[in-house]
Amino acid sequence: MENIRVEHHSLWGGAWFAAWLFTLGYLDLGFLKGVLAVVLWPYFLGQALSG
Repeated sequence: MENIRVEHHSLWGGAWFAAWLFTLGYLDLGFLKGVLAVVLWPYFLGQALSG
């Protein structure tokens, strides 16, 4: 019989959520860009910090 192992990585999910909230506040993104920042937050930070 196989052993099934379940791991919880809530720390990394919380870190991602905190980074997303930081991006929203730091860049003063509106609602639509905030929704896009769920996936593209490194892009928005890179764009803001490069110029």
